[in-house]
Amino acid sequence: MNAPLVQAHDLAKTFDVSAPWLNRVLEGKPRALLHAVDGVSFEIEKGKTLALVGESGCGKSTVARLLVGLYEPTRGGLTFDGQDAHAAFKGRNAKAMRRRIQMIFQDPYASLNPRWRVEDIVAEPLRTHGLIHGKAQLQARVGELLSSVGLSPLDRVKFPHQFSGGQRQRISIARALATEPEFLVCDEPTSALDVSVQAQVLNIMKDLQRQRQLTYLFISHNLAVVRHVSDQVGVMYLGRLVELADKHTLFDTPRHPYTRMLLDAIPKMHDTGRARTPVQGEVPNPLNPPPGCAFNPRCPHANARCRTERPALLSLGGIRIACHAVEEGRI
Repeated sequence: MNAPLVQAHDLAKTFDVSAPWLNRVLEGKPRALLHAVDGVSFEIEKGKTLALVGESGCGKSTVARLLVGLYEPTRGGLTFDGQDAHAAFKGRNAKAMRRRIQMIFQDPYASLNPRWRVEDIVAEPLRTHGLIHGKAQLQARVGELLSSVGLSPLDRVKFPHQFSGGQRQRISIARALATEPEFLVCDEPTSALDVSVQAQVLNIMKDLQRQRQLTYLFISHNLAVVRHVSDQVGVMYLGRLVELADKHTLFDTPRHPYTRMLLDAIPKMHDTGRARTPVQGEVPNPLNPPPGCAFNPRCPHANARCRTERPALLSLGGIRIACHAVEEGRI
């Protein structure tokens, strides 16, 4: 069996969100640390897609930024194709590593420079990495990239404001593909788009994955999108993975109470007229998480152990899950 292309092991990121030092001294307040990501581990095989899901504020986007080197981890690391990626990001081979790992951002209205023409936006990675020299070659390559995402090569002379949201996201994808990366981190790339446009963008991404053997980390809170694009699904809650399983296993037989709660909230065609179960309760304050399992205040199966002992992510029956109730056979 081939080694996974991407391996995250015990990734953690803590932010210091304390008040200024003088305020803390005068008001007698301690430092405030936000554990945005707290010990996340997963693997992605070449050509496959891992989707991360969870409510807003659970740490998905922080994981994305850790994987592309925008944040440096507080603990843990990332191995990419057998190399320590974070050491490479800081070393002499940083450009070579960044060429192989690219990111598609969430908001196509914010991630494109409004003063640049599309030609300059898509050509920037080519110039930065010195992949193509000469204006004619550059224009031809930009035209190829735009064609690969369903746009016309003639669109290269336009500005971002002349495009719709879906077309802007296609330009973002073309820019990400310019360096011919092997691994794409997609941070909710369709959440700002209409449903019909979402489908077009997702189909383009699936086609590109098949043609180029791309590996994706796909972040979303839309479970219908996740079901369409993913091979594996990881469910995050308050900075930690609570369940990691094959897509069909997770959607057909969810085990963790939080995963069940998320899936129960999805409207289903054959359940017309039946009352849906809303997602109960609220995500706890990440600056002051509850002791034990972070989900215990919202969990119907919580007992004394859940309130005092934090569950580890264990391999049980072909999935990885962090839940005392599942481990003990109570659910």
